Amino acid sequence: MSQTPATCPFTGAQSAQTVPAAIETSTGEGREAPVADWVKISDLYTNPFPIYKRMREEAPVHWVPEVNRYMVTSYSACHEIEQNEALFSADERNSLMKRSMGHSMLRKDNPEHQVDRDSYGATLRPATIKKHWNDIFAANNEKYLAQLVAKGPGADFVWDYAAPYTAENLRLICGFHNSTQADMQRWSQTLIDGTGNYADDPEVWAKAAASSAEVDAAIDEMLPYLAANPDRSLLSNLASLPIPLEAIRANLKMTIGGGLNEPRDVLATTVWALLSNPEQLDAVLEDPGLFSRAFEESVRWVAPIGMYPRETTQDLVLEGIKLPAGARLGVVLGAANRDPKVFTDPEEFNIFREKKPHLAFGGGVHFCAGTWIARAQVAQIALPEVFRSLPNLRLDPRSASIDAGWVFRGMTKMPIIWDS
Repeated sequence: MSQTPATCPFTGAQSAQTVPAAIETSTGEGREAPVADWVKISDLYTNPFPIYKRMREEAPVHWVPEVNRYMVTSYSACHEIEQNEALFSADERNSLMKRSMGHSMLRKDNPEHQVDRDSYGATLRPATIKKHWNDIFAANNEKYLAQLVAKGPGADFVWDYAAPYTAENLRLICGFHNSTQADMQRWSQTLIDGTGNYADDPEVWAKAAASSAEVDAAIDEMLPYLAANPDRSLLSNLASLPIPLEAIRANLKMTIGGGLNEPRDVLATTVWALLSNPEQLDAVLEDPGLFSRAFEESVRWVAPIGMYPRETTQDLVLEGIKLPAGARLGVVLGAANRDPKVFTDPEEFNIFREKKPHLAFGGGVHFCAGTWIARAQVAQIALPEVFRSLPNLRLDPRSASIDAGWVFRGMTKMPIIWDS
C-alpha cells in the first residue's frame, strides 16, 4: 500500500485514505485485459455511468474496440496514472487533441510541459483572480443574468445564461478583444468535438479545422496589439515571453476548449442537481457557504471532462492487467469519481458526503491550471446570484432537461421557470 496521503487539489487538505499500489514492472504477473466489445459510443454518449459501473465490477482496465484503447475505470488506477508520468506519458501518438488543437501543454511531459504551464501563471494565479478577475466575472454575471430574466420563465439555463456568461469571461481572460463570446462558443465546441472524435467523423474534423484557422488568425492579430497595449490577459502575458507561436496557438485552443465547457457544464449541472434535491437546495440557501461544497460534489458526480488519454512507456501490469509499451489508455475520471471503494453511494449527488479528494480536475503535474478560475466564476459568483435573482427557481416540468456526453459531459438542454 502507498502510504502517501492523497492531497485535495482544491483545499490542499490531505485525506487519511491510502491508495493501493497499482503498478508492477513488466516482470510481474498479470492477466490480459478483458475485451468490452459490448461498449458502444452511442450508449456512452447517452449515459455512460451504468457502463462504467459494470466495467469497474469486472476489471479496472478493459480493451474497448469501439474507442480503440484501454479504458481505465478504477479510482486507484486512475490516481496512479496521474501521479506517474514516467510510465504514463501525456504525449500520446496520433493524439486527437493534437490533431484538433495542436501540441498543447496537456499533451506534453516535463520539462516541456512545465515551461508552457509557467507561462500561464501570472494570469491564473489566485491572487490575480481575487484582485482583477472577480470584479469582471461579477459584472458579466449581472449582464447575462439580466438577459436571462428578460427572456422570462421557460428560458434555457445553459444556452441563455451559462454558456454566454462563461464564454465572455473566457474571452477576456484569453485577451480576444477582436472576437465575441459567440465566437468563443463556436470555437470551443468544434475544437473539443475534434478532441473527442473517437468515431473519426470527417464532418467533425472539418469544423475543428475551420475553427483552428480562425483562432490562429485572431491570435496573430492580437499579439502585436497586446505587446503595445498590455493587460492582464493570457495573450498579453504570452506576447511578452519567448514562447514559440505554435505553442501559443495550441495552448490557447486548449484553453478555449476546457476553459469554457468546464465552468459552463459545472454551473448547469450543479443547479440541475440542487433543483433535483430540494433538501440539499434548502441547506445551501440557508448557508451560502455550502455553494463551494455543491460545486465540488457536482464535479465529482459528473466530471465535466470525463476521460483523457495517456500512453504507456513500457510493458507493465496495472492493477493485475497486463499492458504493453505504447498502449493507448483512456483515463476515465467519470468512472473513477464514482468508485464505491472510495465514495459511499457514489451514484448519488450529496453535498454532505465525507470529504475525499476527487479526480475531476486531474492531478499530478497536469492538474488543471484553470481550477481556481472555475471555482471563482461558478461557486463564488454565479451560483449565489442565480438563486438570489431567480426566486423559487425550478426545472420546467413542461420540457425535460437533458444531460449527455462521456469524453465531455454536461447539460445540453435545461429549461427553467421561476416566480416573476
